[in-house]
Amino acid sequence: MTDRHPRVLLVDDDAGLLKLLSIRLRAAGFKVDSASSAEQALAHLAVSRPAVVVTDLRMDGMSGMELFDRIHSDDPALPVILLTAHGTIPDAVDATQRGLFGYLTKPFDDGALLELLQKAVAASGSTNGSPREQDAPWRAEIVTASPSMEALLADAQLVAASEASVLIQGASGSGKEVLARALHKASPRNNKPLVAINCAAIPEQLLESELFGHAKGAFTGATSAHKGLFQSGSGGTVFLDEIGDMPLALQAKLLRVLQDREIRPVGSSQAIPVDVRIVSATHRNLEQAIADGEFREDLYYRLNVVTLTLPPLQQRREDIPLLARHFLTQLREKHPHRANDFTPEAMERLVGYAWPGNVRQLLNVVEQCCVLCTTALVPASLVERALKEKTTTIRTYAEAKEAFERDYLVQLLKITNGQAAQAARLAGRNRTEFYRLLQRNHLSPGMFRQSEEES
Repeated sequence: MTDRHPRVLLVDDDAGLLKLLSIRLRAAGFKVDSASSAEQALAHLAVSRPAVVVTDLRMDGMSGMELFDRIHSDDPALPVILLTAHGTIPDAVDATQRGLFGYLTKPFDDGALLELLQKAVAASGSTNGSPREQDAPWRAEIVTASPSMEALLADAQLVAASEASVLIQGASGSGKEVLARALHKASPRNNKPLVAINCAAIPEQLLESELFGHAKGAFTGATSAHKGLFQSGSGGTVFLDEIGDMPLALQAKLLRVLQDREIRPVGSSQAIPVDVRIVSATHRNLEQAIADGEFREDLYYRLNVVTLTLPPLQQRREDIPLLARHFLTQLREKHPHRANDFTPEAMERLVGYAWPGNVRQLLNVVEQCCVLCTTALVPASLVERALKEKTTTIRTYAEAKEAFERDYLVQLLKITNGQAAQAARLAGRNRTEFYRLLQRNHLSPGMFRQSEEES
């Protein structure tokens, strides 16, 4: 199997079968979450991403097929296995043609289920939903507890094994270069160099030389030949950051390199073959840039074989406490400091802020707090000073009514590590009301507390 203990989400409204399957899969080395309805399964998926979903077809309320459609629309790379009776095999076959990983007819053999699960885990390259998976070498720089990020990383691991060009999209500061490094580390080229260049930071007249190199005497000051990034990164990966800001004239030359797989250094008449994998990134809307005549459409399709889109930090607020504490520890080597955590009020300020500068801005804020902090806990006053503007607070339930109620509750419980009393206080509800909201959304505080094994 790809993971030592892959996490499986079992969905069945038959309590006896659900318990029996859970016991058998745990004995086989899987971590198991169980849900007695499709609605409860969606709540589990909002909390963490499993490696595989196994669901019954016929259930009260939402059917297994409807659950599969909901999962597939949000996360096409997550394998779903359907358990079905003989009379519904045509439905299962139809679902397989639409992207279902596989199906088993009841009664089924345990060995057949285990074999199908192993194939699903291996095919998906998925993380197992365990916090310890964050220690995997290829993604060690990425700190997250967000299901949307876990789905993105599962896609990244799949595409990393191929030679396909990847376009990473995301707002400034969201971590595009970090994701590019993770892609390279997960790829077969990981023993070769990753070379990077920011296309917006180098003047146009120098960018071509930096990319493709130049011959001796090619221009004033070229006293010796120079290898560009494409030669320096031979056998590895070239990361073109802010590709949307590359000048049009150079876009045409880059397109020829991608088509011919060879470069011609500035001032040279000799073509040199190159073997690199291209990963590019941009914060711009390239489709709009094409419409405005600022980006070549043919180059866009060469670069954009696979798109990975990083969510902004405000859409993954459950990651803010993790990232803030990670940076606090990381910065101890650069700036020795006494702080080892944040006060609850300081963390509330961090979680409630809009973060227009995303992860990079959070790092800068934590770094300023480290430099100025003289106590063991970073106070809210330092956070407010670093943010330089009035912070917002976590929305109360009344303010969040029109938003996704379940996602709101999930974020609160992740932030508080399943402490319902603290989560209820943040939501502006008493504990009885808060537990009623959790029950309505098929959530429980225990789903958010790390087991001793995971801790």
